[in-house]
Parts: sequence; C-alpha cells; structure tokens
Amino acid sequence: MIGKVLQARYQIVQSLGAGVFGQTYIAVDINHPHSPKCVVKQLKVSSLHPSYLDTIRLRFLTETETLKRLGTHSQIPEFIACFEENERFYLVQEYIAGHSLTAELPINQQWGCLWNEDEVIAFLEDTLGILEFVHSQGVIHCDIKPENIIRRAVNGKLVLIDFGSIQSINFGMDGELSIYQAPATSLGYIPPEQFIGQTQPNSDIYALGMIAIQALTGLEPLQVKVDAYTNEIIWRSPDTQVSDYLAAILSQMIRYNYQERFQSAAEVSRVLKQMVWETAVTPVPQIELIADKQIEADSEQSSPLLTGMTVGIAVNSLLMGLGTYSLLNSSPAYSETEILYNATKEYQAGDLQQAIALAKSIPSYSNVYPDAQATIETWQQQWQTAAQQYLVAEKAMSEGRWSDVLSAANQVPDILYWQVKVNDLVQQAKINIEAQTKVLLAKAFTKAQARDFSTALEYLRQIPKESSAGALVQNKLVEYSEKRQIRAAYFLHQARKQALVGNFDQAVTFLRKIPKDTSVYAQAQTKLNEYNQKIRPQPQSQNLAYSVISSTQKTPSVMKLENVNPDHHLQEVNIQ
Repeated sequence: MIGKVLQARYQIVQSLGAGVFGQTYIAVDINHPHSPKCVVKQLKVSSLHPSYLDTIRLRFLTETETLKRLGTHSQIPEFIACFEENERFYLVQEYIAGHSLTAELPINQQWGCLWNEDEVIAFLEDTLGILEFVHSQGVIHCDIKPENIIRRAVNGKLVLIDFGSIQSINFGMDGELSIYQAPATSLGYIPPEQFIGQTQPNSDIYALGMIAIQALTGLEPLQVKVDAYTNEIIWRSPDTQVSDYLAAILSQMIRYNYQERFQSAAEVSRVLKQMVWETAVTPVPQIELIADKQIEADSEQSSPLLTGMTVGIAVNSLLMGLGTYSLLNSSPAYSETEILYNATKEYQAGDLQQAIALAKSIPSYSNVYPDAQATIETWQQQWQTAAQQYLVAEKAMSEGRWSDVLSAANQVPDILYWQVKVNDLVQQAKINIEAQTKVLLAKAFTKAQARDFSTALEYLRQIPKESSAGALVQNKLVEYSEKRQIRAAYFLHQARKQALVGNFDQAVTFLRKIPKDTSVYAQAQTKLNEYNQKIRPQPQSQNLAYSVISSTQKTPSVMKLENVNPDHHLQEVNIQ
C-alpha cells in the first residue's frame, strides 16, 4: 500500500498498524495545496460475496454519518471522507500530531514516576468531557486505552482517536467479542460485559478508570490483583499516594458489575467537581476536630459520593481523608513528562540543541529516562534526514524537476520547523506542475484533433502524476489509446483492400501508418513484408521469358509462364 494513491488524492506514506477492524495508514492529500497528512483506515472485509458486500456497503454509508457528527468535537479527529475502491472500504480522518498517552504513563512503581492526584483529576476531567459528547451521539467507543488517547502537540489537549470499533460501527462483528479477537494492547481496559456482547456506555468509564489507576500505581491493568470471590479489582495499597475520596471514585468507575458503576460520564464529572470543591473550602483543623457521630450525621448531606457508593470505605476515614489532603493547595513538582513535552515543543519549533538539553536533564531514576534517551537518538536521526531531504528538494527545484521536489518533501519527517521550510518549495513546485500540465494538455489536444493519437499519448504521459488534472489525464489516456487502436485496425483494413486490386504501393503506405504499440502491429508487419515482395522489380530472366512469348518460335522456355505471378500484368517488351 505504501505509495499507492486512493481516489486519485490520498497517497499512502506510512503504515500505523493493523487491528481487529482493519489496517490504518498515514496518507497525504496530494490535491490539497499544503499536502496535509491524514489517517486512512482500510476496513477489514471477511467476504467478497455480492450480497455480503451490499450489506456492508449500506451499513458503511449509513454509520459513517455518525463519524461525521463525532468529528465536529475539537478533541475528536475530524471526519474527512469515506469511499469504496476495488471492493474495499476506506475512512479518511484528521491526522493528530502529538504523542499517545502511553508515553506519559509510568511503567513501574519507582519513586518519582507516578502521577499525582492533580494530574489524574485533570486527565479525568478532560477525557470525561469527550465521553459525554460521544455518548450523547448514541455511540460507545469500546476501545479506550492509552494508545488511543493522543496529546495534541500544538496545545497539549487530549484527543480521543480510533473510532473504528465504536459499537454502532462494527461492520458485521455483532455479538460477543472473543478474547482472542481483542488486540493485546486493549486487554485489561475492556470491561467484562463487553466480552459477552453487553457493552454499556459506562464500559468506556471502566477503561478511563483503569488508565487513571495505572497512572497512580505504575501497574498495568493485567498486573493488578483480582478478588477471587467478588471479581473486584484490588488496586490500592498502603504505598499508593491517593486520597480516600479519589480512591472511592476510581473504585466505583471499575466495578465488575456495570450496574454498580457510575452510569454516565456526566455523573463522574459532577462527583469530581464536588470533591474538588469540598477539599478546597473545608479547613483541615475543622475536619480533624469533628466528632465521629457528627461526621455520620453530616455525611448524609455533605456529598453524593457517600450515599451513592458501596466501596467498603468507612465514612470517618473518607472524610478524614478530605481534611488531610487539599487538591488546590498542593504544589506538584515539575514532572519529567512535562520536561519531555516541553523538549518536544522546542524540537518542533526548530531548536534541536535546546530540545536535547531539556531531554538530557531528566534524571536517570525517572521512568521517562529511557524514553528520553531513545527520543534524543530519534530526534538526531530525523533531523539529519529532514535536512538532507530539504537539500534534495531544493536542488530538484533549481533543476526544474518538480515531481522530485514533491517526492523529497514527502520524505521529510514530521518536524514542524522543516515542514514549514519545505512547504515553500512544495507550493512553487505545484504551481510549476500546473503550468506544465496546461501546456502539455494543449499539445495533446491539438495532436488528437489531427488524429495523431500516438503523439498525443506521448504528451499526456509527460504530465506529472501530482497534477490536479490527474483524473482528466487518465480518462484521455484511455480514450486516445482506444482511438489509436481503432485507427490502426482501419489502416490494416484499407491496406488489404488495396492489395486485392493489386495496388500494393498504396497498401504499403497504409501499413506504415500503424503504430508499434497497437494490437494489429504484428499483422501489419507480416503483410508489409508480403506486399513489398510483390512490388519488388522482376529479375531479368523473367523479362526474357516475356520476350520469347512474343516471338513465333516455340521453345521449352514458354513453359516458364506457369511461374509468373498472376497478379502482375504482362508488359510490352521492346526487343529491338
């Protein structure tokens, strides 16, 4: 697929990987002035039977309307197009420049690597807002995991991607989801009910809760313990730095029975806001001095969390937790993740040395350290590639090789600084390509009007494939090729007609007009050899035979008349 152009517009440049529902690629829109990147998903089709394809085609066209609505949200990739080509179905969506949440999550429980409560709350508030919108459109994402949450490079906002597996767009995969069908990276984030075909809106809430717990504990979902009797996840340990209030919220988000979880993203958001408000306005000493009985009396009015949750946390310990941890008064350290994020911004802005210096400042004990070191190496390689490809594009521009300019530009890595620089060359190259196309098309049309289809085709083939007239050129190539074949067959027919009446000179003239790359060219060459033999001057021995015939003397040479070609008319011979 790499290099292939779909719909004469979307050129595949990179593979992003395969999943249950299809293959995903990065493409560039070659018809757009700026050649922006986009994401193309080729949906998996399990059968090419016409009735099956008709069913899938109808659902595809219907359900992509949902993706259009979802794409109107600023934190969901914009829907660009959908189409069918060669019995394959494709979705085209906005490309989000940034990094996945996987790069920010801790990979172990080492000190200094885990998220604090402020970071977790900020993550939940951001993603819950997206979920509220998604669920309001009547769909469920069904595959929320760190890989499908991208932090946009330009503003740091989280973006939820990969809606190819939302429940209303499963393209023939209704029913239960086998554990063997689920991608390995999704296991642990998928709730139990989803495997038995009972997916609920709060199935997405379960996934968010598991990501938040991973951020707090450094444990991936499949590493946490599960109660053998209740099937509830046991994730909190004495070392986990989390308040009772937030722990209670997270525990209810991941309840085994979906009926015991929060029922909507809006409900989780309200409880989070309530928690932040209560922990901000309640002084610590006042909470610590309240008697246990008074706490029990006040608890019924203080928070919806106390009456709505059944997580086994005592009321006293819950409220005491509120008084000993103030979210707004805490001052979190400048995390290594933020350092790497800021280094990435410097890199994208064109300051490679500053970006490397920031990345190198991350301490070796941080779980971000290995990523930072690998990122530095990647940056250096990509920067060198970008500089080299820019020089290639610049040279191609000076030599008038416009297509080579675009080819080199496509090889420039996704670095904003270099993309801006090479974009100027791309724009000028496209202007020149369009001007060249206009001239070549005019020449081709002129030759076609003169019925010189071979020369017209040569002009058309010189038009760069990046031209905006690509569709027109393809149509004219087919049209002129067909007309040239018809004209070649006509010439062969006329040559045979002339040969039948003995006009071999005219027959040869017709045959020599037949182009080489036509289907009748081989036949024309055979006839050309044959007819040339017939118009070749006769040897002197045959002239002598004709002379003998005109004399009165009968000799055995008269019998040579049997060998004279009947198509040749006898000529009068002057024997004097």
